[in-house]
Amino acid sequence: MKNVFISTQRCLDRRQFLRGAGVALALPFLDAMRPAFGAAAASAPPRRMIAIQTNMGILPQFFFPEKDGRDYELTPYLQKLAASRDAFTVFSGTSLPGVTGGHVAEKCFLTGTPHPERGGFRNGISLDQFVAERIGNQTRHPSLVIASSFEGQSLSYTRNGAKIPAENSPNKLFRRLFTAGKPEEVELAIQKIKRGQSLLDFVGGQSRRLSRELSPGDRQRMEEYFTAVRELEQRFESEEGWERKPKPTVDAQPPTDDMEQQAFAKRMKLFFGVLKVALETDSTRTVSFFVDAYPIHAITHHGNRPKELADLQKFEGDQFAALGGFLESLAAAKEEGKTLLESTMVLYGTCMGSANSHSNVNLPVLLAGGGFKHGQHLAFDKVHNYPLSNLFVSMLQRLGIETSEFSTGRETMRGLEIV
Repeated sequence: MKNVFISTQRCLDRRQFLRGAGVALALPFLDAMRPAFGAAAASAPPRRMIAIQTNMGILPQFFFPEKDGRDYELTPYLQKLAASRDAFTVFSGTSLPGVTGGHVAEKCFLTGTPHPERGGFRNGISLDQFVAERIGNQTRHPSLVIASSFEGQSLSYTRNGAKIPAENSPNKLFRRLFTAGKPEEVELAIQKIKRGQSLLDFVGGQSRRLSRELSPGDRQRMEEYFTAVRELEQRFESEEGWERKPKPTVDAQPPTDDMEQQAFAKRMKLFFGVLKVALETDSTRTVSFFVDAYPIHAITHHGNRPKELADLQKFEGDQFAALGGFLESLAAAKEEGKTLLESTMVLYGTCMGSANSHSNVNLPVLLAGGGFKHGQHLAFDKVHNYPLSNLFVSMLQRLGIETSEFSTGRETMRGLEIV
């Protein structure tokens, strides 16, 4: 097996891997990967994008601030993101022109293709795949398409309008990122991992040799990365362990409390944990994440009944808590003198302004990170909405993609400036 140890007297390759039988563990960015001389030494980290849609709407009264500008008061949902207040922008009064039809609009959140409710509808290319076509060859995975659903939903569509299947298992996504080699080697590695052996056991000797040559700062960064890998493995092992245990038989009826909601938030956190490692190792630079909230569809038609509203607020609040933790984890990870959040745009929104009335206007949306001047509420006309697709043009340009339009977007987002 090829020895990946390289003395730090020379620059480590940015795409350095620690390899074992069936395992290819990419390394995060280290100071030892920075060129010692020349203009490349001051190079900026790559820019990335994650686009997330939750498909059952968001209660607007708990999301939209009353005041626009930078002095707005955090609403109950935005309180869950309070630690990242200066790193995101909230939008109101935006929608995707012509995207109507209630629930069917979920397939157009990243495409912006009008009138999905009409017969013969053909979708357009999604934002993430437009990006993947242009910069996807720069990473091992051109894009990651994931969903917290078992119903086949996806946010991603090809240029011909074909839906791209999403990975709905955080565990399988983790294995996909970190297992490689001959089929029999991969299968053997997976079986050993399921029996409690860590991926790090496969590359232990190489990691120890490499660590001896790293600076104290790089060693700490490596240890933080390995800790994140171990924690993910332990969480997956715990999940699988409970799945293998037989369930008790009881006569009682199933409760109608928030246990399913808690499991939903936990699933989001698992995906976010894997995505953080994927970004940290530059395994991909574009991700779409379909958050399927269909299990609580019934209570989204709350009719302003207090019990249903309280249940729905708890469920949606859990989503924002998971998002808040993810943003904080990106802000804590460093890459070439910046944080992962500074170089990663995180779009979070929904296809419906009100699931209660199946409205597709005034969409609750926010954008975090990515090198924009955040910390503001950009409020547009709630009756005559501003095109959300203009935000997609801004995001594409921030990724270095030269374009002046995307879908129905014909200009950059008004009021959103880069740092």
